[in-house]
Amino acid sequence: MELTVFLLGTSGSIPTPRRALPAIALRREGELLLFDCGEGTQVQMARAGLSPMKISKVFITHLHGDHFLGLAGIVQTLSLWGREKRLEVYCPAEEVERLRKYLEIPRYTITFELLVEGLEPGQEVRGEGWRVLTARAHHPVPSLAYAFVEEGRPGHLDLQKALSLGLKQGPELGRLKAGESIRLPNGRVVRPEDVIGPSIRGRKVVYVGDTAVTEEIVELSRDADLLIFDSTFAEELSAKAVENSHSTCTQAAEVARRAGVKKLVLFHVSPRYEDASVLLSQASKIFPETIVGEDLLRIEIPPSK
Repeated sequence: MELTVFLLGTSGSIPTPRRALPAIALRREGELLLFDCGEGTQVQMARAGLSPMKISKVFITHLHGDHFLGLAGIVQTLSLWGREKRLEVYCPAEEVERLRKYLEIPRYTITFELLVEGLEPGQEVRGEGWRVLTARAHHPVPSLAYAFVEEGRPGHLDLQKALSLGLKQGPELGRLKAGESIRLPNGRVVRPEDVIGPSIRGRKVVYVGDTAVTEEIVELSRDADLLIFDSTFAEELSAKAVENSHSTCTQAAEVARRAGVKKLVLFHVSPRYEDASVLLSQASKIFPETIVGEDLLRIEIPPSK
């Protein structure tokens, strides 16, 4: 089952010729989720070959302009294309009315239901086969971090063992996979765990926008396949990071190391870094499986085994 992450915009605060403002698309079997929606997001989607019509839900981390001002443009495009399916938009609970008023400013005729809902830290949103978890981000305005978590899958069936126990291929094996025990004609009961291995964990992608590091953020990131983390500054500007409630690339790497993630993406890169190699150099000394996020980078998350 496909799970692909598209980095649509990776800059912090101000767009540059190389980097658009923050936006991440996550595609799972044709369904598209959008995390943040900076100015120019729909242009970046077109460049990435993604259709806004596929978006089912949008998750906004906070209402600093670089993270959400592209949303009204997407709403207008969807209306011009005659969308009928509901679009769900989520943001911190304290910011719902502010976001609704922003989306009411343009004079467009919306052709679909536009649902804007607030989330408290710890709340989750469920979809088909997945859920999005939330945690409080530490920033001057109400802010959330998000974790996309796929549901686990049944373990692998040992077919030879199942047949040796007297089971037959067909509905019986399907019932075992569904968690049901089977009583054989000789009275023996075969339980799922007798022939099916441990369940296979679902994939996990964590997006942490603007934030200072907290234990809550570390826990949200725990065991992620991919962690996309605020890395606005290099280590020598750590005082500025504290002042503005952002993170440095080395702090992001330390979170990745502590949380046991598989891969770290440095994100929200300050425009001062035309060459972001300094960020990569500093972070990779702490966490080697680090890359610098680049616009239109596509990352495929393979299924767990």
